[in-house]
Amino acid sequence: MERGSPKFHPETAPRLGFVNARWWLFALLGLNAAWVTDLFVLGHELSAPGGMLTALGRLTGLYGALALVLQLVLISRLPWLESRLGLDRLTLWHRWTGFWVLWLLVAHVVFIVLGYAGQDGSPVLAEMGTLVFHTQDVLLATIAFVLLVAVGVTSARAARRRLRYESWHLVHLLAYLAVVLGFLHQVTVGQDFTGAPLGRLYWWTLYGAALGLVAVSRIGLPLARNLRHRLRVESVVREADDVVSLVITGHALDALPARAGQFFLWRFLTPAHWWEAHPYSLSAMPDGRRLRITVKALGDGSGWLQHVRPGTRVFAEGPYGAFTAQRRTRRRVLLIAGGVGVTPVRALLEEFARQRDDIALIYRASTADSAVLADELRRLASRCSARMFLVLGPSTGVGRFGPVLGPRHLHAMVPDVRRRDVYLCGPPGMTDAVRRTLTELAVPAEQCHTERFAFAA
Repeated sequence: MERGSPKFHPETAPRLGFVNARWWLFALLGLNAAWVTDLFVLGHELSAPGGMLTALGRLTGLYGALALVLQLVLISRLPWLESRLGLDRLTLWHRWTGFWVLWLLVAHVVFIVLGYAGQDGSPVLAEMGTLVFHTQDVLLATIAFVLLVAVGVTSARAARRRLRYESWHLVHLLAYLAVVLGFLHQVTVGQDFTGAPLGRLYWWTLYGAALGLVAVSRIGLPLARNLRHRLRVESVVREADDVVSLVITGHALDALPARAGQFFLWRFLTPAHWWEAHPYSLSAMPDGRRLRITVKALGDGSGWLQHVRPGTRVFAEGPYGAFTAQRRTRRRVLLIAGGVGVTPVRALLEEFARQRDDIALIYRASTADSAVLADELRRLASRCSARMFLVLGPSTGVGRFGPVLGPRHLHAMVPDVRRRDVYLCGPPGMTDAVRRTLTELAVPAEQCHTERFAFAA
């Protein structure tokens, strides 16, 4: 506890929850990897057909299946896990796990084909054709592998930048079909199924639990919440030429577990756009009666929301995100917002303002006209005596204290930054640069809370 703040008690439970959730996840992965290895060793001999190469092929296939199950868990959006780790972190881990899945399955294919080709004394390509077209359910596995490669290629950064979110998401859904096809291949061909009752029980339980989490968290829970709350657009308020705020109301919103700093995936149920899901943060603290989002027209995906009509029905999935006051460890707070990343920061400022603690706010924008919600921020800052700095200019700007938001500049605005929790939200380039600044200023990592405003990028 900081000197001079006897009434403040840091919320240590959320931080412990973050650590515990991370280590529980790692421990379960390690335990399952060990169990898969044990099942393989108990049910396989190196003297079996294909020898060492085939054994390596089957083992890498099993590890690939385990990594695929982990991917399902990471993207299931299980509330207990997501609220402690944050959807941005889980999405990043999901992305990197996906590349491990591909490499393990490539190794599986290569080792299996080489092993059987060596056993039969046949050319590699001929052996591959025999396995695919003349071995039970290997064709299903081949289709699953091709689908996963398509998902992996479209998830690469270069391809992701060229695809609309909806197109990328549609391709990504093919991964679920790949899981089912791969599982069918494993059921009919895998030695863990065909010759080991314990292995069958293990893999059925593992796949069933993972797919059950996806079904409950991604389908069941959103449907139940939307049937209960019946969301609709109440009003549309123009904030600037290309920015509007949408006020959304519904039934029993006080029972919706939403907090300032979180976001939802929004679907506005119009004939032309009902299938599009957009991740937007709340731009005001939830009050139990209304939710508010603020949207900037950044292309066809969000430009049409400028003209959405009051009364439009809304389907929302969430809330998501660990960028909340629960992560706070100190009485003093520094909020840093950039661009459209100001929306969750504005909601957080409203929550912190009610507690009347020591708050500093930095809002980074290229021009005064692009500083959306700046007037609201000033009013909230005045209400709670927070210090607010509006930093304007290009990202390469250099001033009296060196580069904008560099170490000297940030320290000049907030000299006690090391003794504050720092909440940072903005475009990826700005976020990365400010994180480097905070590291140079020796701000402890556990006091830095970041939301990258680039969902699933």
